[in-house]
Amino acid sequence: FPDKAALARTYDFVTCSEVVEHFHHPRAEFIRLDQLLRPGGWLAIMTCFQTDDSRFPDWNYRRDLTHVTFYKEETFHHIAAQFRWRIEVPCRNVVLMQKT
Repeated sequence: FPDKAALARTYDFVTCSEVVEHFHHPRAEFIRLDQLLRPGGWLAIMTCFQTDDSRFPDWNYRRDLTHVTFYKEETFHHIAAQFRWRIEVPCRNVVLMQKT
């Protein structure tokens, strides 16, 4: 729903469950997410992590035409470093990042 007022506030917790793989411009979207987080706030992401390059051509997750960006765990570590976020990967396909 295009509620632009929601993007003008800041939050302690933002969740992206099965969302980030749809980002056509991931850097711009992560900048927006950073702007939405208060200091100390958490960003929780759930997406299917790409794990094996050799299996990528047959990976069912990439066959969804709306999935345009794929992430490895190390990609999230790179994103966290760019924004100076603290990162945790508590379980498969889930990443938690805290704005410091």
